Amino acid sequence: MKVYVVGGAIRDQLLGLSASDRDYVVVGSTPQAMIAKGFIPVGQDFPVFLHPQTKEEYALARTERKSGQGYKGFTFYTSPEVTLEQDLIRRDFTINAMAQEVDDNGALVGPIIDPYGGQMDLKGHLFRHVSDAFKEDPLRILRLGRFLARFNTFVVAPTTLTLVQEMVQNQELQYLVPERIWQELSRGLLESKPSRMFDFLREIGVNQALLPGHLFVDSRLKNTGKVLDQLAIEHAPLENRLAVLLCELDRAEVDQWLEQNKVPTDLRNFAKAYGQVNRFLKTSHSTPNEFLSLFDGSDLWRKSERFMQLCTLARSLGMDTLILDAVIKKVQAVNSGEIAKQVTSNNGQDIANAVMAARLKAISSAL
Repeated sequence: MKVYVVGGAIRDQLLGLSASDRDYVVVGSTPQAMIAKGFIPVGQDFPVFLHPQTKEEYALARTERKSGQGYKGFTFYTSPEVTLEQDLIRRDFTINAMAQEVDDNGALVGPIIDPYGGQMDLKGHLFRHVSDAFKEDPLRILRLGRFLARFNTFVVAPTTLTLVQEMVQNQELQYLVPERIWQELSRGLLESKPSRMFDFLREIGVNQALLPGHLFVDSRLKNTGKVLDQLAIEHAPLENRLAVLLCELDRAEVDQWLEQNKVPTDLRNFAKAYGQVNRFLKTSHSTPNEFLSLFDGSDLWRKSERFMQLCTLARSLGMDTLILDAVIKKVQAVNSGEIAKQVTSNNGQDIANAVMAARLKAISSAL
């Protein structure tokens, strides 16, 4: 039995980057032998084991056969006879298909094993698929977009670009579940140059079911990409980046895209609230009722810190929030609890009306 570190950890080591989490492949073993050594089985689709001390994952070397649609449509085969090279040839890109042996203490030993030219492609800053097995997993298309956003000096090999375009034309992406799509897009949004991911996805012909519709207009794609890249420089959180990605859409389009991609609730609500603030600041508003509608719709009363974050984001993008800030200060000084005590009827609607009237008065005093 031999154990190897494979994939991203070897790639990043060669690039002089901080080592990512290690992926281990075990060659020449069986599930029974792994359990006998104290490893804990956890894999459902294929044999994966947790190291008894470090709890890191170790996978038996495997081959794969396409047996269905989407990223789960595979049948896996493991055996002591499966070689490291057979395992590596099923991986996505040559730069991720390298390995190095580790000893019993977890130290890397021996030469880097590179059967498919990964080191050459690293030097050439090239994403090149390892084999035609690439086309059997459409999730790799999105992963390629994410890698382009991370490694912003790398380009896609012409043969790989052609293969990816064929996969898109064959509608392979339709078999991906929304959660996996969002996982890759969100990780790409958090990379150092998110615009490259969206440029690439549009270039290869993905449809508007995957990307927000406004990104199919050249000028809007360029502007949105520029802002996202600036947010990346500022290390902005994911919710800010998602909000900027969607803020050019109307409410119905935002709702549809967020639901379609199963975006987590907190991120979904932040993006919707920022859309309201963005639209408000870009149009001419003067009436207290319009301000109050914004505050009610974006839940200022319960989520005041979030609203401040929305305003901070707007200012960072060059929007003028001076009047809005002044109105917020006035309206937040309204004590709804004290007002409720002064309403003699104890009727909920009467209390709500009194609070609303006080807030409208406060807004008017700030305008």
